[in-house]
Amino acid sequence: MTSQLPGAATAPVRVVVVDDHSLYRRGLQMVLSTEDDIEVVGEAGDGQEALARVEELLPDVVLMDVRMPRRGGIDACADIKAAAPSTRILILTSSEEEDDLFGAVRAGASGYLLKDVPAEEVADAVRAVVAGESLITPRMAGLLLGEFAAMRRRDEERVLGAAGAPRLSPRELDVLRLLARGMANREIAGQLGISENTVKNHVRNLLEKLQLHSRMEAVVYAVREKIVELS
Repeated sequence: MTSQLPGAATAPVRVVVVDDHSLYRRGLQMVLSTEDDIEVVGEAGDGQEALARVEELLPDVVLMDVRMPRRGGIDACADIKAAAPSTRILILTSSEEEDDLFGAVRAGASGYLLKDVPAEEVADAVRAVVAGESLITPRMAGLLLGEFAAMRRRDEERVLGAAGAPRLSPRELDVLRLLARGMANREIAGQLGISENTVKNHVRNLLEKLQLHSRMEAVVYAVREKIVELS
């Protein structure tokens, strides 16, 4: 069993599992139940039922599939975020479709993992999104970068700092560039020689300035505005 993150609250992370396959839900619950700091408090078979469970239970994390009958995970994301803004949504799916991945990012998901990840990585992913991280597998990151590159070609040229555009400090720009390269807070701190708390403050400030809601949206912004160049 994995121990709690340093400085984490003593209360376990409360999770709702959403998947249309009951056997998969049960298996996931069994895996997570071996973790002392994670508690599965509810389950749902589709996005509509997930919204009801979230409104009832106000979990820390919703672990949710994408494609389900009645209402899919991506479609439910916005309503879940509206009902419980502090709840993190972690997509766990077998879909490698670019539309599903990009749709999840735009809908406010904090992470997108494929179901073939090792079981222990799911628990680590739950902890990470609660800590404010955004998670995506390298394979899916490649698809995102492809979508970002296409978006960049479609968008008109923009210049950071132009009239009406938000101005970021040099350090905030450094943090944003590293975010866009997929680095976690700990890696950014090491790269810039600052503390993780300082990184978190910079991330919060730049999100406020850019009027964005998640680190994923910040990555999209960074590529669109050519703050990060894709080869």
